[in-house]
This record gives sequence, structure tokens and C-alpha cells, in this order.
Amino acid sequence: MKNGGKFYLYIACCKDGSLYTGITNDLVKREKQHNEGIGSKYTASRRPIKLVYNEIYPTRSAASKREAQIKGWVRTKKEKLIKGTLFKND
Repeated sequence: MKNGGKFYLYIACCKDGSLYTGITNDLVKREKQHNEGIGSKYTASRRPIKLVYNEIYPTRSAASKREAQIKGWVRTKKEKLIKGTLFKND
């Protein structure tokens, strides 16, 4: 695998200010896809997007589990994660 088998959990900020969470094995390519309108239905109408956060995982499964966890969070908790102010008890 070109990227050494790494998978990324990412959060993107859309033009309308909404946050989109996803996974990929190529952050640069994925951001480009989103901004070309072929990344996802959600981001296609909210372009441009900007990647604002990412984490690296050794497997797709691990990245997917983290994605599901973060998608269940309220916006304020996601914002704390992005800003680096999220604590274990939050």
C-alpha cells in the first residue's frame, strides 16, 4: 500500500460551517475529491471544505471505529477535539 498501510480519521469544516467526519488512506486526495464535489453527497453542496483535524490509525477498522465514535458526539465536543482542548472526562 502506497501510504504504508495508514488510515486517517479526519474532520472537515464545510463552507456553511458544518463539520464532516470521515476516513481515508490519502488525506490530500480525499480533500481534493470533496472540493471537486465527488467526495460525498453531504459535502458536494457545501464546498469548499477544509480539513481541520486528523488522526492516524494502523487499520481501516480502527479508523472506522473512531469515526463512528466521533460522529456520535455533539458539535461542541468535536470543536474541543479540533482545538486540542478535549480532556478525558469531557
